[in-house]
Amino acid sequence: MITLLFFILMATVFGKLALFAIRAAWGISKVLFCLVFAPLFLIILLISGLVYIALPLLLIGAVISFAMGKAA
Repeated sequence: MITLLFFILMATVFGKLALFAIRAAWGISKVLFCLVFAPLFLIILLISGLVYIALPLLLIGAVISFAMGKAA
């Protein structure tokens, strides 16, 4: 009986820790995407000569950024 209670409580504690880890990883991945991968992708597009794709993406990102900044 005590063993069953131990396993239930252990699953509860580690389940909550796993959910917290997933939420933290999601937040870190969003920050990493915004600060590293998106600018790197735009720079690679620019260097490879695809300015006609990079510029509209940059403008769309700027409009969304300004819109979200005013709403918050």
